[in-house]
Amino acid sequence: MDISVVIPLYNEEESLPELVEWIDRVMKDNNFSYEVILVDDGSSDHSWKIISQLGEKNKNIKGIKFRRNYGKSAALHTGFSETKGNVIITMDADLQDSPDEIPELYRMIQSEGYDLVSGWKKKRYDPISKTIPSKLFNRTARALTGIKLHDFNCGLKAYKNEVVKNIEVYGEMHRYIPVIAKKAGYKKIGEKVVQHQERKYGVTKFGIDRFVKGYLDLLSITFITKFGQRPMHLFGTLGTLMFIVGFLSAAWLGAKKIYFISKGVPADLVTKSPYFFLALTSMIIGTQLFLTGFLGEMISRSSSNRNNYLIEGKNNL
Repeated sequence: MDISVVIPLYNEEESLPELVEWIDRVMKDNNFSYEVILVDDGSSDHSWKIISQLGEKNKNIKGIKFRRNYGKSAALHTGFSETKGNVIITMDADLQDSPDEIPELYRMIQSEGYDLVSGWKKKRYDPISKTIPSKLFNRTARALTGIKLHDFNCGLKAYKNEVVKNIEVYGEMHRYIPVIAKKAGYKKIGEKVVQHQERKYGVTKFGIDRFVKGYLDLLSITFITKFGQRPMHLFGTLGTLMFIVGFLSAAWLGAKKIYFISKGVPADLVTKSPYFFLALTSMIIGTQLFLTGFLGEMISRSSSNRNNYLIEGKNNL
């Protein structure tokens, strides 16, 4: 099979027939063999009924329904597990992503050898309340991850099949699939300017809180990527530095006290100096950070998948 299209959705009953018809037309025009996997993330409208009707008319349409709303990451992860196509395309169900982009995305994966191609909605039809925070968010993500994408959150992406089979999307990490893929060793990540359309039906399911969650998830994925299997490198280093700074500060206060006494100069108690308590606090926090790193290292080394590595090939074994 050439292409699997995975579409997570929540309350999109109005757009589904038009979207599926559009995808089918593009696939037939380009002679692609394909499947469309519609993942209903606990919709409260008639989305599942529409999916069932579409599946009866077109055997390329498949559906998965969650009992409740788990989020986009869960929908993508479940959809990925069912895919059979050589190239996986993800898109949103609100008709703001254009299926006409599929042939070029497919070509970039198959002919140019990309592991992942992310869409870039260069011209957006969203209110300024979404576009400005999005630009700030993407700029921060580029700086922290080192992946030069303009639109991490674009739902329109293309993947090699092996990529989606070897990554785990959880929580709300769907924004950072390129980061997860890079961590797994899939480093050829490209970008394509894609057409963005105004929403035709319904309303957006995401509020301004997604940017707050996005930044928190960015910190999480950055930490996991760099220190997930070696937490001692971060916490141990910070803890050691803080302890040394505190210890040297306390030692300086003590040496100063001894010097004054040796010269017969009256000196206040060391504990009367605010620097003593700063030094003590620094040593305590440093010790706690070091122990945090130690415990994290023990947990990491006890993990059952600590030695699971993706092997690209073998020779003469």
